[in-house]
Amino acid sequence: MAVPATSSVAGPRSAVAGALAATPMADIQDVYAWMQSSQILNLVMDVSPQDDGSTSFGPGVTYVFHLTSKADPEVPTAVDVETRVLCQFASATSVQCWVTDPASAATVKGYKAYLRGDPSAAAGVQTTDRKLKVFAGRRSDPRFFNATGFATAIAQYKALAVAKAADPAGCPVWLTGAQADSLLTTMRTGGDTFAGKNVMALVVQIDTTLINAATNKTVAVWGATHAAP
Repeated sequence: MAVPATSSVAGPRSAVAGALAATPMADIQDVYAWMQSSQILNLVMDVSPQDDGSTSFGPGVTYVFHLTSKADPEVPTAVDVETRVLCQFASATSVQCWVTDPASAATVKGYKAYLRGDPSAAAGVQTTDRKLKVFAGRRSDPRFFNATGFATAIAQYKALAVAKAADPAGCPVWLTGAQADSLLTTMRTGGDTFAGKNVMALVVQIDTTLINAATNKTVAVWGATHAAP
């Protein structure tokens, strides 16, 4: 089962540009998705980039994982089915999460699974059938990016590129092997910009029987935050 995962944020904008949102708990740093086994999908939404310890999960934000079940990732078809995992917090120690049922999403009880409890302990909270499990709390930011090395290499490249012409595809055909090696060395200088940084993590484990429609074996994933109603 392939799981293409996308984030609502492109690039290391929070640590490099300092563009932090006014509502940190609604500001998505990254969304991750991977298979733990053939039956279990792990989902992570990291919010509050560079979290300083003053934030917590609460009633102001609704968190949503959008999971689209697909027969073929390369071919758009009418049989793609989206399931959503929605989580709302009363406080850092009280969450409700729903797995929507696409067949009856318009109904009051249009969900396949529901849990309520305290997600703050490392073990999280789970449904009685163990098909849905949730953790929410502060964690080290797993993102890696060497912003210092990257910025220095870009400046070095721009200096080399003065009065140079690229080919029709935009490739720097003028770049020598020695220059390319030097740029790579420069990019390796420095360290992880996100080392020592924290985020607030919403972690969900979900059984694939709650996601896939019919014989579909691929799930596309993206995440979103919304102001809670």
